[in-house]
Amino acid sequence: MRTPIKNRYDFMLVFDVKDGNPNGDPDAGNLPRVDAETGQGLVTDVCLKRKVRNYVHLTKGTETGYDIFVKEKAILNQVIEKAYADLAIDLEKPPADTADGKKRNKEGQGQGGEVQKARNKMCMDYFDIRTFGAVMSTGANAGQVRGPVQLTFGRSIDPVVTLEHSITRMAVATEAEAEKQSGDNRTMGRKNTVPYGVYVAYGFISPALAAQTGFSEEDLEIFWKALTEMFEHDHSAARGMMATQKLIVFKHDTALGNAHSNDLFKAVKIAKKESVEVPRDFAAYDVTVPAKNAFAGVEVIEK
Repeated sequence: MRTPIKNRYDFMLVFDVKDGNPNGDPDAGNLPRVDAETGQGLVTDVCLKRKVRNYVHLTKGTETGYDIFVKEKAILNQVIEKAYADLAIDLEKPPADTADGKKRNKEGQGQGGEVQKARNKMCMDYFDIRTFGAVMSTGANAGQVRGPVQLTFGRSIDPVVTLEHSITRMAVATEAEAEKQSGDNRTMGRKNTVPYGVYVAYGFISPALAAQTGFSEEDLEIFWKALTEMFEHDHSAARGMMATQKLIVFKHDTALGNAHSNDLFKAVKIAKKESVEVPRDFAAYDVTVPAKNAFAGVEVIEK
């Protein structure tokens, strides 16, 4: 059994992108996501969680208790059914209340019931469920888990410019395409990038919810490491140069917290240097982080 964390944490993830698309919008032809009113770039929380999941799967995937529930090509209902099988619970057995259909019976959803046992099993086996939570009430019902770690969208400090580049390919995929090109096998395409942008995402970690999922100090250290190193294992031509530049953690002395997260975040100042007109690297920005003991009952940690 894991010992859940006892302290509340708030954190800021500062990352940048150069000549890449940090998070394309499929509803806009995969253009980089942008706030239409301010021009600031956006990166969804789902995108960031995907990178954390991929990092943990890459580095800890073979270890018991660190599997990933939401991963590529996974069939989630089959994973939930496996948890019931591991617990020797027969899913073919009719529920006590026939009105429940294929869901486990209502009695089974109470403390110590079948659904609770399956939920605990899933939390124990899957890192991303312990961390981010999951909806497991589809198919074989293992309930829902609200994760202790919550992330906001990443938003760029300044407005970003989205560029569209024409590219060519000197080959075609089929003979029909070759005939259509009349001997010239070049085909045209598009690539979308942001020349440069510094993004900030905010996060919150609740020990009350960690107690429900078993999110432990060991899990927390893996999570911090994932945030600092996840871009190192996610390089691609489409994403250009992406890197975590700073991870600023606010560790509270208590479970309920000793300061408002908004006040903590406001104390960190990130601004473009006055001498810089067009930023193209992180050195163009000044970052001011509060002293380690600037807030009573809160330790400021730079990872």
